[in-house]
Amino acid sequence: MKGRFALNIMSENNDLPQENNEIPVHNTDDIEKSWFVVHTYSGYEHKVKANLESRTQTMRMTEQIFRILVPEQEVTTIQDGEAKTSVENDFPGYVLVEMATPQDYNMTDEAWYVVRNTPGVTGFLGSHGAGSKPNSLMPEEVDLLMKRMGMSTREVVTLDVEAGQIVKIIAGPFSGMEGTVTAVDPEKQTLEATVEVFGRETPTELDFADVDTVLDN
Repeated sequence: MKGRFALNIMSENNDLPQENNEIPVHNTDDIEKSWFVVHTYSGYEHKVKANLESRTQTMRMTEQIFRILVPEQEVTTIQDGEAKTSVENDFPGYVLVEMATPQDYNMTDEAWYVVRNTPGVTGFLGSHGAGSKPNSLMPEEVDLLMKRMGMSTREVVTLDVEAGQIVKIIAGPFSGMEGTVTAVDPEKQTLEATVEVFGRETPTELDFADVDTVLDN
């Protein structure tokens, strides 16, 4: 092995992350984030996603590895007069990983190591081997993929809410009104709610960013 990565893992002061041990914490204030494409064995995309999510937690890499997605989309077909919805994998053998890129818009050695050595991962798209860092996706490529998956490229919003609770709406046509949550989709960062309009319950879909305080029933 050659290059800085090889020198790091061979040094006496090895600072690569170990499971359940402390690792160097990088300052993530105003840090850049980029999306990378990981090669996997075909059919193991969701297994790799679960493995990497677990490793990110146990190896304390939540400040360097963020969203992990399998590029899928819902497809509705009409069969025998009935609409049937199925989930199709647009790119078998690939998983998208959002990572911190503080080093000249490149990922850290620690993050590279954690992802590359996740069971089921065979490499990075855009990597030239020998421990070299891969190229990230262009913003327009990310936008296209997210739209196909019915998702957004916006920052993840944390909202602790569940069906039956009441939220205050702060954006959109129902801004200033209250809605009763009927369903929550953390992956898409949306929720479904009913809003009372002219005395009638009107269903609507809201982004997490469009609601504020969860109110007492």
